[in-house]
Amino acid sequence: MLDADLKEQLKAYLARITRPIEIRANLDDGEASQEMRSLLQDLTLLSDQIHVVETRNAGERTPSFSLGTPGQDIHLRFAGIPLGHEFSSLVLALLHVGGHPPKLAPEVIEQIQGLDGDYRFETYFSLSCQNCPDVVQALNLMAVLNPRIQHVAIDGALFQDEVERRQVMSVPKVFLNGEVFASGRMGVEEILAKIDTGASAREAEKIKGKAPFDVLIVGGGPAGAAAAIYAARKGIRTGIAAERFGGQVLDTLGIENFISVSHTEGPKMAAALEAHVRQYEVDIMNLQRAEKLVPAGDDGLIEVQLASGASLKSKTVVVATGARWRQMNVPGESEYRNKGVAYCPHCDGPLFKGKRVAVIGGGNSGVEAAIDLAGIVAHVTLIEFEAKLRADEILQRKLRSLPNVDVIVSAQTMEVTGDGQKVTGLVYKDRGTGERHTIALEGVFVQIGLLPNSEWLKGTVALSARGEVEVDAHGRTSVPGVFAAGDVTTVPYKQIVIAMGEGSKAALSAFDHLIRTSAPASARKAA
Repeated sequence: MLDADLKEQLKAYLARITRPIEIRANLDDGEASQEMRSLLQDLTLLSDQIHVVETRNAGERTPSFSLGTPGQDIHLRFAGIPLGHEFSSLVLALLHVGGHPPKLAPEVIEQIQGLDGDYRFETYFSLSCQNCPDVVQALNLMAVLNPRIQHVAIDGALFQDEVERRQVMSVPKVFLNGEVFASGRMGVEEILAKIDTGASAREAEKIKGKAPFDVLIVGGGPAGAAAAIYAARKGIRTGIAAERFGGQVLDTLGIENFISVSHTEGPKMAAALEAHVRQYEVDIMNLQRAEKLVPAGDDGLIEVQLASGASLKSKTVVVATGARWRQMNVPGESEYRNKGVAYCPHCDGPLFKGKRVAVIGGGNSGVEAAIDLAGIVAHVTLIEFEAKLRADEILQRKLRSLPNVDVIVSAQTMEVTGDGQKVTGLVYKDRGTGERHTIALEGVFVQIGLLPNSEWLKGTVALSARGEVEVDAHGRTSVPGVFAAGDVTTVPYKQIVIAMGEGSKAALSAFDHLIRTSAPASARKAA
């Protein structure tokens, strides 16, 4: 089941297990059960601490297996074969069930263990989803730490009937005690914030008591991380407030143009960014969304007001809030989001196996999405607003070679239609004739570019017509002491490597501003 190299790597990890693991596998004679049986047999050969017991229980999903250890009340199960992106989830589950300590702050562990209530989580994932492992791993760990938490991770592609019945049309999709809990990427802190209702208020109180910063970075993507590192290396008081550390990189599957790294994946890079920042004395405040920026008053401090009700003050601010997927803003899009309207073909594509879908957008992202989906779904219709596709020619040639793809240009998407529960079609207008057409389909994947996260700055900082923060060659904005970097700005070419460079430059400019504004008047005049 596992190749020789992977077995050697896994054997080294499993050597960290300190207590026995019992795997109870619910199997039958089907092909999927045979694959699972082979995987579990490999595990027993790699560690004498792992034992497998086979069962045939009609009341459990088949194939599936649970992980436990004697003397511990753990409710953790995989329904499906956790390979692909979920292989790391299996490895971590084995380590944590086997007694290896988790990499969580003591206060977070205490918070999980102190949760009052019974929580039965079910997470639907796909093996090609790069967002799913964070959710699966977080809930698995919580199930290890608290016996009142149960978690089952379910491969949606393997349990299609269940997916249809529960109308799971995007992953990761989490149910809590039988009801929809959340969709999309989440970590332990985000999950705790949703179920521990007092957590946000407690964090807000902590933030209110923080002393002013020399440099406060708002945003935790590549630009924000680079700015934090460059500022901290100057020995000044540095803070970073981020809605989610990693930003848009978390939603990126393959990265092949980051110089000196031939290939990596977004979540892996995001984890590396955070790990690098944590090597310095940076006050990281995660799950914090900025709502308003107040320019410096008589005290010389800029204020950033947060959605939690708290606020932070700093001598300088670097805005690095990035961008998000642009929406079509047509009737039906919001109503059917995660009910057929999707934005990540890699994550949600497997849920549309054998169905008809549309891709909106003829740039590189749209054409790549159509190519990927064509290998999974029954038919793809690509819709482009302009008179021709904008993607690279090599991608267009590949697209034209696929028999189950239609391309419609000069078309304006007008509406997403549905039956109240899920998408049933799409209406577009021929921009040449004005005639409207309806396409029957089950999914719509939107790939029409990015929108800067700058709404919270309107009326304070000068923005371009596209909503981007206007910056000069030093990263300075129209407000003294406020700098900006990355995809939220007017700097062209939204690329990771460019965002990192701009973040570094903005931090250096902020440091220069601090030196000049704190210097004696005679020195400033001479400078």
